Amino acid sequence: MGAVAGTARIQSRGAVNPAINLLLAIQNLHNCRLFSRQEVLMQRIVILGNAGSGKSTLARALGKHLSLPVVHLDTLFWEPGWVEPDAEQFRVRVREAIAVDAWICEGNYARRTFDLRLPHTDLIIWLDTSRLTCFTRVIMRSVMNRPRPDLATGCTEKLDRAFLTFLKFVWNFDRGYRPGIEAVRLAVGPQIPVVHLRGSRQIGAFLDSLSVASGVCPGR
Repeated sequence: MGAVAGTARIQSRGAVNPAINLLLAIQNLHNCRLFSRQEVLMQRIVILGNAGSGKSTLARALGKHLSLPVVHLDTLFWEPGWVEPDAEQFRVRVREAIAVDAWICEGNYARRTFDLRLPHTDLIIWLDTSRLTCFTRVIMRSVMNRPRPDLATGCTEKLDRAFLTFLKFVWNFDRGYRPGIEAVRLAVGPQIPVVHLRGSRQIGAFLDSLSVASGVCPGR
């Protein structure tokens, strides 16, 4: 556990319980007060990661676990037929979606939305899913072409030239796109705690550990 650019950056590894590490980090940052999952620091969560990393799946699981509404940015961005909206129209949609007191918001859109989301965000979760896993998942979900909560209305996934371009984006995400997302995060919200999760085992442990009880520091 360490501090990077003023951020409580908790790296989840092996059998380490990431949620407990997060709570301990928040404890140190807030005069040894330990917050429970029902308190304000867990009420507005942003999930970042590559396509196929599991952002929407984790968002729905967190929303169910914490009884919070889920915002899928892709459904706010894309018009039917994969048409991009007016830039300000998208920002208006995001503002309206996060106007409530609590939410889970999944999706990157760093330069378009971080200035809207991060000032209100209590926790950022980065999914460090391997690019091979992401690549395989994106292909499989496109072949199956099933309805998904994070798939915008009127948008269907096809194995066409645009899809091949998208696959290139997925394969090059960590090297070509993630650094830019991180740069915007550090510029807009360097103080926000960040949890990194890699693989279903760590994600499952994180979800299981959200039932950790609240407490206070010894001597208080």
